Amino acid sequence: MTCLAPPRPFVPSDPAQAREFADIIQKDFETYIAEIQRYFLCLDDERARAFTEAQEVSQEYGRFLESLSKDR
Repeated sequence: MTCLAPPRPFVPSDPAQAREFADIIQKDFETYIAEIQRYFLCLDDERARAFTEAQEVSQEYGRFLESLSKDR
């Protein structure tokens, strides 16, 4: 799974432009907040998946090492 962080909202440095596009900028911030929350959930899910995989690989490696010692 790939978790992609959302782009940061753009706020013009010119106060007049910021006021002119206030509705769009506000919507961009609201969208960002919703998307960053989904991003954090994705990261949590990926961390849990990777942790489980690492445990499985570690156990598999242990079995592999055991099989090598039995062959000697």
